[in-house]
Amino acid sequence: MVRWKIRGLRKWQFLPFIAGWTIIILTNVLWLSAASSTTAVQYPVNIAQTNAPNVTRANAQQVYGQGKELYQRGNQEGRSEYLLQAIAKFEQALVLYRQAGDRASEAFTLAYIGKIYSNFGDKYKALEYYQQSLGIEQNIGNKAGEATLLNNIGKIYSELGEKQKALDYYNQSLPLRQLVKDKAGQAITLGNIGTVYSFLGEQQKALDYYNQSLILKQQVGNKAAIASTLNSIGKTYSDLGEKQKALDYLNQSLPLFQQGGDKADNAIAISNIGKIYSELGEQQTALNYYNQSLPIFQQVGYKLGQAITLNNIGEVYFQLGEQQKALDYYNQSLPIYQQLRDKSREAHTIYNVATVKYDQGELNTALTEIEKVIKIVEDLRSKIDSQELRTSYFATVQNYYQFYIDVLMQLHKQHPEQGYAALALETSERSRARSLLELLSEANTDIRQGVEPKLLVQERKLQQQLDALEKRRIQLLQGNYTEEQVQALDQENETLLEAYQQIQAQIRATSPRYAALTQPQPLALAQIQQQVLDDNTLLLEYSLGKKRSYLWLVTNKSITSYELPKRADIETIVQKFRQEITMPYLKHSQSIDALSKIILAPVAQKLQKQRLVIVSDGALQYVPFASLTTGSGTQYEPLLLNHEIITLPSASILAILRSEHKERKSPPKTLVVLADPIFNRNDERLQNKAQVSHSPVLESNLDSLALSKSAADSDINFERLRFTRQEAEQILALVPVNQRKEAVDFHASRTTASSENLSQYRIIHFATHGILNSKHPELSGVVLSLFDPQGMPQNGFLRLRDVFNLNLKAELVVLSACKTGLGEEVKGEGLVGLTRGFMYAGSPRVVVSMWSVDDQATSELMKAFYKNMLKTGLTPAAALRKAQLEIWRTQKYVAPYYWAAFTLQGEWM
Repeated sequence: MVRWKIRGLRKWQFLPFIAGWTIIILTNVLWLSAASSTTAVQYPVNIAQTNAPNVTRANAQQVYGQGKELYQRGNQEGRSEYLLQAIAKFEQALVLYRQAGDRASEAFTLAYIGKIYSNFGDKYKALEYYQQSLGIEQNIGNKAGEATLLNNIGKIYSELGEKQKALDYYNQSLPLRQLVKDKAGQAITLGNIGTVYSFLGEQQKALDYYNQSLILKQQVGNKAAIASTLNSIGKTYSDLGEKQKALDYLNQSLPLFQQGGDKADNAIAISNIGKIYSELGEQQTALNYYNQSLPIFQQVGYKLGQAITLNNIGEVYFQLGEQQKALDYYNQSLPIYQQLRDKSREAHTIYNVATVKYDQGELNTALTEIEKVIKIVEDLRSKIDSQELRTSYFATVQNYYQFYIDVLMQLHKQHPEQGYAALALETSERSRARSLLELLSEANTDIRQGVEPKLLVQERKLQQQLDALEKRRIQLLQGNYTEEQVQALDQENETLLEAYQQIQAQIRATSPRYAALTQPQPLALAQIQQQVLDDNTLLLEYSLGKKRSYLWLVTNKSITSYELPKRADIETIVQKFRQEITMPYLKHSQSIDALSKIILAPVAQKLQKQRLVIVSDGALQYVPFASLTTGSGTQYEPLLLNHEIITLPSASILAILRSEHKERKSPPKTLVVLADPIFNRNDERLQNKAQVSHSPVLESNLDSLALSKSAADSDINFERLRFTRQEAEQILALVPVNQRKEAVDFHASRTTASSENLSQYRIIHFATHGILNSKHPELSGVVLSLFDPQGMPQNGFLRLRDVFNLNLKAELVVLSACKTGLGEEVKGEGLVGLTRGFMYAGSPRVVVSMWSVDDQATSELMKAFYKNMLKTGLTPAAALRKAQLEIWRTQKYVAPYYWAAFTLQGEWM
């Protein structure tokens, strides 16, 4: 058991409808799901409004009835000619309803026509009719009809790939359905929201919405609707890797679909089960299921079902090694997607074609095809206003970029002088940290100017509610409480965070200044060489792939590339490395040598004594490169010995940081330190406070509950960090009194950290506990004083959301706490955590830690770091390197555990 104190916490569809059908497809794996996502048009005919002769109303209803009968026969028998005849009848009825002045009947007839056009794949025509119908429903005050139309319009936008718009319409529909107490409608919209989140890679959120939908459908008792949601839940569990659980849900849905008697519903369930077997590697079983479902889709004329199943059959043949058969099926599927304007599925099928061409050795054809895919992905991504959802969506398409890189690098092998390696590096830059790049570009722009005031009021209200919730949590934990009460607070927090993100997405979508922003593009090779590198700096950029990985060594005049082992092999070594490097007694380990040999040895002779800028990927983001070695001898010489080392999420990030800060004036004062906060009531600094809470419940449960999900995955031990007091005193002593601010004890608080006064300081130093929440990075943060000067409990948690709201002018932020450089690993974005928050808030450099650090050793390291920076005049990067070397050369702290955790991210100059 670790006895010393550590500063941290150990842990460790687009949904087209035909008679209530739904198709789910995610980005990487296309397959069917039967969630009834579009509300059937079943409004009561309101004849009371009409002033025309009864014969006109009667004629209209008669013609409308004929159209409805044709529509139902067309669905049941799979006869598309009946659906065309139904449109003609509805158009006749529409004229008669207008003559009669029957607005309600006009609205639902327009909606029916829109529905049929949607079934035929003419989404824009469907939108035209739905929007006409919506205008009438809003004009006559029919809330139920309005809710249905909003849902159905959202559905169309979802099918067109505009997920943000879809979500906006669903979020307008849901409260109206709740208002009119339409349980069945609520269930449908909840399921649709779940499907959008599923597509965008937010599978846990999708499950939450599906489960809410399922409860309502069970209350209504609609077996077909229940079956569709069971099917959606099954698909989501499959995406989460729980294949058997997925099969259980799908097998529950199948008999319910069969009882309904709808051929298409049955085919959907069959096809979905086939997809599971394909993912389990049982390709022949999967093919048997697909061959049952495909003829049914063809019989009923359901084009989307045909396209998805054709594509899935192609994937089976590809896995079986029958490449030409696979290509034949892909080429049958692709034109249907294009006819339906289903861009996401189109992209996936083109990607499948590219993989076949790659395996057949046709690299140039594969390159042409994958470039089409990337173009579609970039367009779809740009239509998502929410940064969080844009990030999660981008994570789902990273396999396209990795394949693109692989094709380029294989072409580089054949034609090394044609620039393919440079294109691969540029693709690597396009695939990473894009959301951060965009966030930094808007950081100095007031995107709220010109926005509708009510949105800003809602944003402020939600911020206040989130703060109030944190206070309620602390109050609850002072007395008797139940686990259910804590869970209720957690759920409320989730709901508020989601609403907060939605409001921010609306602000961006409606902001004139945001619309005027030129979205930053990742840098090309020449730009990296000119804007990022200099004569003394090398860029090492890594990309880990399924079959092989790559490393590019870039100087300001050249580029060299190297092929490395596949991702899985590197991950295995990194896992061993992380275990050993966090052992305080281990001065050197075989895993350091093993990892160094794989990722550094190929370039060792070219590094000389240059500054190294590391852009890592995947598991390598958890590696402090300073601890690696290029030496081949028995004596351990860390990379730090000869190199200043900087880490970046992407090379393009540094260019924008420099651009945003080059004209900024330096703050007037030097240093502010927040250190030695008060965490628990046993702290001696609270002993003379009469009002201090003496609740044993608070004391005994603070470790696991006080900060809720922010600490749910951590083994928290909020002991006083006494060496942070010494650390603060030592570094403050290096600065004149009028140039510094000391915030210790009660003053090391969230209030101090959020104060506008912090913008007066060039350096901001936090010496306290840190919390990493890898599941919910927005709840990661640093822990400050949990008690106010009167001894009363207070919110002392500076969360990532709070950090984004800071307005700093700092040139450097130092997070002298545990795991502050970690976060949720998001494909394509890197480690989403505190570093990006402080960069957005205004600091171009952040010093962070990679694991739970030793309190005393960290104090010594920080003292040396600040002395080198403030007295010797070294840059932060050079000062950190020198301080780490000093600690390494101290016999007591020679193990990398004590000195290697801290890294500088961002600007080095």
